[in-house]
Amino acid sequence: MLGNTFSFLMIQFIFRERCVLFYLMFVSWIFQTAWFWDHRECWRGYPKQPVADAHYWYYILELSFYLSLLLSVSVDVKRKDFKEQVVHHIATIFLIGFSYCANYVRVGTLVMLVHDSSDFLLESAKMFHYAVWTRTCDSLFVIFAVVFLVTRLVMFPCRIVHTTMVVSLEFFQPFFGYYFFNVLLLVLQALHIFWAYLILRMVYKFVFTGKVERDERSDEESEVDEREEEEEPEGEEGEHNCEQRKETINPKLTSLANNCVLNNLTNQRNLNSRLRKAR
Repeated sequence: MLGNTFSFLMIQFIFRERCVLFYLMFVSWIFQTAWFWDHRECWRGYPKQPVADAHYWYYILELSFYLSLLLSVSVDVKRKDFKEQVVHHIATIFLIGFSYCANYVRVGTLVMLVHDSSDFLLESAKMFHYAVWTRTCDSLFVIFAVVFLVTRLVMFPCRIVHTTMVVSLEFFQPFFGYYFFNVLLLVLQALHIFWAYLILRMVYKFVFTGKVERDERSDEESEVDEREEEEEPEGEEGEHNCEQRKETINPKLTSLANNCVLNNLTNQRNLNSRLRKAR
């Protein structure tokens, strides 16, 4: 099971690596835009704002990735936050699709950039965890925790949500899309707080124990399965140990059986001698 999980994460990491290359190129282009620095520019001229080719391909990559996550979460290891993951993927897919259709492309791009800044660190930490590179995994997890807490609990609500709920009203009157988009963003923020709580618990254990013992999202059943897999004998060593146990047990059983047979024969002889004397 660990091998299959590692292979899946490896494929996911390679896909993420390709996306990271595009992500870095896209960010270098975004830095040159005015609306990246001044969020009021996200709404100036709305809804007649041009959509660049980079925006289109970034949206396509993000939408395809979250669709794959939604399809694969049902066959992945079930964890405590399974329902939260499904809600997150569905809300994200609706946000991506709606923001593109309503031409919320600029602010939608900022939302995806904030999320992608920490996601690839988590996937890398998972891969090194299954590869048993403990130190690398722990280091990446600490970096991921810092980036996640800063981007999801500070930048996202104070910059992104603020500009969509407050700053946007300076340029147009609220309509259905305004409420729909902001409700989905608040759903994501609630999930961010939930996952931040789990991450802080793991960081607390890491500080006092020196290592990340396990995923806080793991339930009892998955822990038992992992322990059983770790306790199973591997390869020729396991077979050799089983053979030694059999060789040790078999002589004991043979001697016990012989003793039983000898005792039965002795008892039978004593009984026959007594019957002869009685006659």
